[in-house]
Amino acid sequence: MRSLIDFLIKYSKWFVCLFYVLVSCILLFETNPYQHYVFLTSANRVSAACLSFSANVTSYFHLHDINEDLQLRNASLEMEVTQLRRQLRRLREDLKEESLRSDSIAPQFDFQLAHVISNSVSRTHNYITIEKGSLDSIEPEMGVVDQNGVVGIVNVVGRNSARVISLLNPKMRLSCKVKGRSDFGSLVWDCKNPHEALLEEMPRHERFQPGDTIVTSGYSAVFPEGIPVGTILSYENAHNNNFYTLRIKLFTDFTTLSTVRVLRNKLGSELREISAGEEDE
Repeated sequence: MRSLIDFLIKYSKWFVCLFYVLVSCILLFETNPYQHYVFLTSANRVSAACLSFSANVTSYFHLHDINEDLQLRNASLEMEVTQLRRQLRRLREDLKEESLRSDSIAPQFDFQLAHVISNSVSRTHNYITIEKGSLDSIEPEMGVVDQNGVVGIVNVVGRNSARVISLLNPKMRLSCKVKGRSDFGSLVWDCKNPHEALLEEMPRHERFQPGDTIVTSGYSAVFPEGIPVGTILSYENAHNNNFYTLRIKLFTDFTTLSTVRVLRNKLGSELREISAGEEDE
């Protein structure tokens, strides 16, 4: 207590001076309108600056929470976009399938869409893998086409995928004819250009022109008649001079293959049984 009294006595002059300064300021700003206005304006500026600084500090310390909330919202929006894209993809496939089904080439054939998950074009024997198998009713010896033309024939089937012998495979031979004609030959790939193939054993009495359209003959249970295959580029005599060999530019671009249609012949089982009976005889 003594120390406090000594302190007040020692600095009493300063306290008295400070008291008079405060009283003077109060009297000055309260009794004079101009000084009162200036004081309030300055005070407001100082107050605004203090409030702004406080708000910035508070916002800075809340940045973590704000960022986390934004991340959660972005993740939620991304999930919604992904789901919407999947729904849109399914709707497009359903619409495309219905449209294609309504324009089906042959009533006895049905089909379903499948996506290509593996494809080769540069090998001697090329194969294609699709993402549908026995669980989707895919069976061996089903024809495969795309929106442009013939792709190949299913030969190995798993539960969830299937392998297709590509048209770019010399093991596959396809019965074809010139559109509007009855004579047919055998289409085979010559292991050279993935955009071209050969149509062999075409009779010499026929006349062919570059640009003529080649289609499937329909003489099998795999493909219906009239599916586009390609157009004639050129032709030459075969080795025995009794037939022509036509070079065909394929409609299907195997280098960009993505979605295909797997054909199912509704009469396939019946036709196979008849063929088996004929072989037994």
